Amino acid sequence: MAKTYTWHKLDEGYLPLADNAIRIQEVNGKKISVALHQGQLYAFAHKCPHAGGIMADGFIDGAGNVVCPLHRYKFSMKNGFNCSGEGYFLKTYPIEQREDGPYVGLEKSGWLW
Repeated sequence: MAKTYTWHKLDEGYLPLADNAIRIQEVNGKKISVALHQGQLYAFAHKCPHAGGIMADGFIDGAGNVVCPLHRYKFSMKNGFNCSGEGYFLKTYPIEQREDGPYVGLEKSGWLW
């Protein structure tokens, strides 16, 4: 079954302005991390799935992976793959650029969807 999303406009006042910057946004009552890397916006979980480190306190490495500040676990911002090999998965969210700015997709959940 295909995933369906509800789309929410990102608050442009909280978007990362510099390359490799990570900012926190609240979207529909949920905190997420938004990062800018090589001109592309990425959205992913607020906390690391391993020990709950705040991902916005981490950094983006030379390969374009987000690195958790606590134990240096690395995750792809594109698909959440744990590239340092520990077996965790970082939740990622799709971003759409529209005429009036960027939107993030939050997956619809529940048995009705």
